[in-house]
Amino acid sequence: MNEVSPARTLTGQTLGRPDIADMASHGVHHLIDCDVGEVDLSKLDLSGWTFERCALRHADLTGTKLGGTQWRGCKGPFANFTGADLGEAQISACDFNNAAFRRANIASTRFTSTRLTGADFHLAKGMGFAFEEVLLVGARLPGLSFRKEVLKRLDLAQADLTKCDFRGAVLEGCSLREANLDGAQFMGADLRGADLGGLQLEDARVFRGAVISREQAEQLLSGWGLLIR
Repeated sequence: MNEVSPARTLTGQTLGRPDIADMASHGVHHLIDCDVGEVDLSKLDLSGWTFERCALRHADLTGTKLGGTQWRGCKGPFANFTGADLGEAQISACDFNNAAFRRANIASTRFTSTRLTGADFHLAKGMGFAFEEVLLVGARLPGLSFRKEVLKRLDLAQADLTKCDFRGAVLEGCSLREANLDGAQFMGADLRGADLGGLQLEDARVFRGAVISREQAEQLLSGWGLLIR
């Protein structure tokens, strides 16, 4: 936890845009158990702030500067981070289901133990971002590059992974069940730790050059009605 002076820490308050804007003008702040749900925080500079167990349901952070921010145990379903700068942010144990991260900068952003069900990362940009132990069921992640990354315990079931780059990636305890893999690349990927259930015959070509286990191969062939003896 960052060292934050008591004068810059606020606990248990319901805040509006004027409150946040005034605090932003006086430097970095640490909010604990605060409620900014449905508040317009767009285009403010909140770089380096810490949000702990805060409520952000439907909060509007469009174009907000959030570089280096830390988020712990926050709940922000349907929050709007469109075009926000989240570079080097740390997001852990949060619930941002159905949040919008369209066109957001997620360079070196780290998501851990976080719920991102239905989240939209369309046109999100940046290198070095990381997801670990994250629920991404039904999330939209088209075009993101996971090349040579080690992905641990990601649930990508039913996610839109159109044209995603998984070349050389290692998937450990991940699910790709019923994901949209149209145009995705898996050359050199290690999928032995992934759940590939629900794939159709036409999906097989997507995995050309990937490594799968014998058991996975048997499950896939069995699902296509082939008898293995």
